[in-house]
Amino acid sequence: MTYLPRHFEETNPATLHALVRDHPLATWVVQSEGELLVNHIPFLLDTTRGEHGTLIGHVARSNPVWRTLQAERVSVAIFTGANTYISPNWYPTKKENGKAVPTWNYAIVHAHGVAQVVDDSARVLDIVSRLSDVHEAAQPQPWKVTDAPADYIDKLLRGIVGIEIPIQRWVGKWKTSQNQPPENQRGVAQGLRQQGSDAARKMADWVMPEPPAASGSCESAVSRLTP
Repeated sequence: MTYLPRHFEETNPATLHALVRDHPLATWVVQSEGELLVNHIPFLLDTTRGEHGTLIGHVARSNPVWRTLQAERVSVAIFTGANTYISPNWYPTKKENGKAVPTWNYAIVHAHGVAQVVDDSARVLDIVSRLSDVHEAAQPQPWKVTDAPADYIDKLLRGIVGIEIPIQRWVGKWKTSQNQPPENQRGVAQGLRQQGSDAARKMADWVMPEPPAASGSCESAVSRLTP
């Protein structure tokens, strides 16, 4: 169960899916024999399979987690997006009454479902190929599984096991200063943008998006178009 105040809840499937695609490395938690097995697995989301989509990935055959999977035992894959420290110095209201403390902003997605083992070599090859195709897409010359010798790939495939998780339930939590008044939200966004990191800029956009640039002079228009 996740502590989820209503004002932090995110239910838009497109928003949840986007975070999973942008941050595919999940913390996957499985309960087994009275303990929690925790693994960090890059998953691919297939939205065409199942009511809520299906996560696909793989683990090493030597990893005991796949042997513990049982029907009807729900596991959870946790995807973490941008997250940042929030200083109370960014709240204008702090200057008025001093009533401000630090916090942490973050966006997370929990995907709940019963994990299934895929131990068919053709299906495991498909999982590996799809994962590679997605993550190589941005490379100048994307690597393909077929670039490696077939006997080498066959040997490696024998050392892994596919995992599929048909998703039963999504939980999204966007803690992005929604509980602060507008002036504090503006202060947080400004403070984050001054930090300069990608995570801080992403969080600033979630807290309060920057207004579109005004259509100024011809010179400013040219500068926006010039690489």
